[in-house]
Amino acid sequence: MPRYRAAWVLPIAAPPIRNGWVDVNHGLITAVGAAAGSAREPGRGEVDLGSRIVLPSLVNAHTHLELSVFRGQLPAASSMPQWAGELMARTARVALDETAIRAAASEARRTGTGLVGDISNTLASVAPLRDAGLASVVFKELLGFDEHDPTGLVARTCAELGQRGAENPRLRLAAHAPYSVSPALFAALRAAADRGRLWPLSVHVAESREELEFLRSGTGAWREILEARGRWDASWVSGTASPVEYLDDLGWLGTRTLLVHGVQLTDAELARIARAGATLVTCPRSNRHTGAGNPPIARFHAAGVRLAVGTDSLASVADLNLFSELRAMRRLAPAVPAAAILRSATLAGAAALGYGDALGVIAPGRRASLIAVACAAPVDDVEEYLVSGIRADQVTWLAAPGES
Repeated sequence: MPRYRAAWVLPIAAPPIRNGWVDVNHGLITAVGAAAGSAREPGRGEVDLGSRIVLPSLVNAHTHLELSVFRGQLPAASSMPQWAGELMARTARVALDETAIRAAASEARRTGTGLVGDISNTLASVAPLRDAGLASVVFKELLGFDEHDPTGLVARTCAELGQRGAENPRLRLAAHAPYSVSPALFAALRAAADRGRLWPLSVHVAESREELEFLRSGTGAWREILEARGRWDASWVSGTASPVEYLDDLGWLGTRTLLVHGVQLTDAELARIARAGATLVTCPRSNRHTGAGNPPIARFHAAGVRLAVGTDSLASVADLNLFSELRAMRRLAPAVPAAAILRSATLAGAAALGYGDALGVIAPGRRASLIAVACAAPVDDVEEYLVSGIRADQVTWLAAPGES
C-alpha cells in the first residue's frame, strides 16, 4: 500500500499538483492529493520520488509492430505511394520476425507506454504485447479492394479472433484504407463489429494527396498500385470528393471509430468528425517520413476533434518513444496548450481504445499504471516540460508490490 510523493503529480483530468502524492492499493489508485492534509493511513509506506513528475502511462493508439523488422531500412519518401511501394517490395522478401516484435513491444513499455493499439495482419503481436506487460488492443486488419466474398472473409476473421479468446490483448477489426478496401468489405466489417461487439474499429484515412485523387477520379498512384497487383475492381465508382463523406456513407464515422492520420483533412471534414465523435489518431513523425506531409495539429485542436496519438511503425520512425511524438506535435503546433497534447497521449487514447474507465488519468478507482519522469532541474511548467522531449532513461515505472 505505497504512497508515492513527487515534486509534481499530473492527473491529466485535473491541473498539475505541486508536491503531490498518489496512494495505491492492490494495483488501483485510491487517493490523490497535495502536501497539505496528507496524513497517511496506518501501515501505508511512503516512496519519495524527489523532483520527479508522476503521470499516467502513455497510450500509443496506432502502431504496426509486425513491421519492426524494417527498422531504419526505408528512407524518407516524397510521396506515400512511393514509400508504400518500397515497403510492399521488402515485405514480399522478408519473413516475419517475432524477435523484432518483442523488442519493439519492450521498447514501448520502457519509454512509458502502458496501452497500445496495434494493427496486425497476422496477429503475431498478440503474445509479445502480453508478455511485455502492455495493455493492448490488436486490430486484425483486412484489405481487399476486389474481394469477392467480403462476408465470408470477415466471418472467417471473426472466428479466428474468437478462437483466441484473449482479454489482453483485446482483439478487434480494422480496414486498411479507402483505396484498398471495397465498400462491401467496409460494410461487412461494420456489421460484424455490431454483431460481435467488436468495437472500436480502425481505418487509415486522408493520409495522402493521392488518396483524395483516387476517391475523386479513380486515377493516380493508388490505382496504378492496385492494377499492378491485380486487385483493381473495374466496377468501383469514383466521384467522392471527401474521404470523410465516403466513410460516413459506409457507416464508419462514429464514436467507436479510430480514424488514423488525417493529414489531408479540410476544416469542414474535421468539423464533421468532431460532430460524429470519432477519434482522430495523429502520427506526425511517420507522416513526414512517408511523404504524406505534416499533420495540421493546430487545426485538429481548433476543430475540437477527439485527438489521440500514435508512433506508427518502426519502418517509418526511429523509435517507439511516444514522448518524441509529443515533441513533434509541439513543434508543429506551438500555440496549442501542452495540456491538450498530453491528453492526446493519455486520456483520449485510452478512451478511444475502450480503456477510458481504467487508464489515462490519475484518479481513484483507476489502474495504478503510473510512470515517473526525472527532471535535471526544478520545473515550473511541468506540462510544457513533458512535451519538450523525454528520453527513455528519464522514465521509471511505478509498481505496487506484486505487480510488474
